[in-house]
Amino acid sequence: MLLSERLAENVRACFTGIWIQSHEHDEALLEITRLCHGEDWSLLSWDIDRGLQGAEVVGDSDTSYPDPLAAIHSLNSQTDPDRPTLLVLKNFHRFINSPEIIQALTQQISLGKQTRTFVIVLSSLVQIPTELEKLFVCLEHDLPDRSQLEEIARSIATETGELPDGPELERVLDASCGLTRYEAEGAFSLSLVRHGRIDVSVVLELKAQTLLKSGLLTLHSGSESFDDLGGLESLKAFCRRALRPRTQESSHVRPRGVLLLGVPGTGKSAFAKALGRETGRATLTLDVGALMGSLVGQTEERTRRALRIVDAMQPAVLFIDEIEKGLSGATSSGESDSGVSTRMLGTMLSWLNDHKSDVFVVCTANDISKLPPELIRAERFDGLFFLDLPGDSQKQMIWNIYREQYGLAEDQELPEDRHWTGSEIRACCRLAALLNVPLAQAAENVVPVAITAAESVARLRRWASNRCLSAEQTGVFVHGDREGARAQRKLSRDPRRN
Repeated sequence: MLLSERLAENVRACFTGIWIQSHEHDEALLEITRLCHGEDWSLLSWDIDRGLQGAEVVGDSDTSYPDPLAAIHSLNSQTDPDRPTLLVLKNFHRFINSPEIIQALTQQISLGKQTRTFVIVLSSLVQIPTELEKLFVCLEHDLPDRSQLEEIARSIATETGELPDGPELERVLDASCGLTRYEAEGAFSLSLVRHGRIDVSVVLELKAQTLLKSGLLTLHSGSESFDDLGGLESLKAFCRRALRPRTQESSHVRPRGVLLLGVPGTGKSAFAKALGRETGRATLTLDVGALMGSLVGQTEERTRRALRIVDAMQPAVLFIDEIEKGLSGATSSGESDSGVSTRMLGTMLSWLNDHKSDVFVVCTANDISKLPPELIRAERFDGLFFLDLPGDSQKQMIWNIYREQYGLAEDQELPEDRHWTGSEIRACCRLAALLNVPLAQAAENVVPVAITAAESVARLRRWASNRCLSAEQTGVFVHGDREGARAQRKLSRDPRRN
């Protein structure tokens, strides 16, 4: 429902105090103006710079009411007994905490039911003093939807070839979601200046600046793709199918996301970064540590604000790396951080379960014991995948990728890589190129994590067996060494019994 339609309903219901949250004051005021013209209502607007404005302002022209208190008092002198009068106060949250303003608004809103006068506060945030909370209703001016963004694009790209069509236009509109009308116009215009046509890369560049200003999220703009990742075939196929384009009839079936558990260095973060590019979605990175604030309630407010931004940026991939470290305090019953992590976890769990936006969440973790059980229950994620040490065929693919990337000869003898992860193979190739030595010599500087943290890796693999989906092949992950270890233990006991 449009802002004008919701506002008209509230005016007819005689809600004389209305708070409109909007980041586009000119667009909101334009909608209100069209509504008033169509309904033959009287409209006045006030801001601290220009004072009281309106085609029907009664009084001396020298009296522009730059004082916010005088602007409220002036409403009674501008009333028309034959029709409602609306007074729009721009950015009035800057003045509303004054005792004089609070008292004047209380009286004016109460009197408005008799005089048919309506006070409308137009602000980018909702900050209503306690004394006025029951007197205001809150409306939200929505950001432009896809049809409005396409209309803006067509109004700017008027020449042949400037506006893409088909799937490319859909990617441009996807990238534009979450931008204001002003930002979308700027992105499309900059794209025309730079490339002569509207290009998705420029839109994403401006979107990254928008996220940078919030300080809570970053937009990943790397060039990774699934071709740069060896193995993980089952995980790749699952996510491709979950994020496939859907018809309008099935659009209500939203994918939720995946939780990736695995040995450090097996490609969890690299997969999350490559998924967005592979599926044509923006990849948003959320650092849980950046949500923490020093003031009481600041962390919870930042978490809610970050999730609202994520919803506005749909369709997108939300990447949360090493989530167990950011939420480690949630399992200590508030003893370590006064319950901040617990409340932040509660907010995130509610969003994971209830959000309607087209956002695919990818969380990674190295230690499942630090994750609360409510995070990994059904319907939080579409799947819990375990990324084990790569097998021989996967390692061969990874060696080929990084030898080509670092310009190494393909006929080099490969070092012993029995316990290696993909990160260690990459490190060996990079060191070989850096030191200009053969791979076998560079391998002397690489100690695999499966050796340095053997106990932790073994414990993680035992836990994941029969509990997680395999990232390599379809089905549940089963630790391959379990049966062999049992048989070995049985054989070692039999001679002693004899």
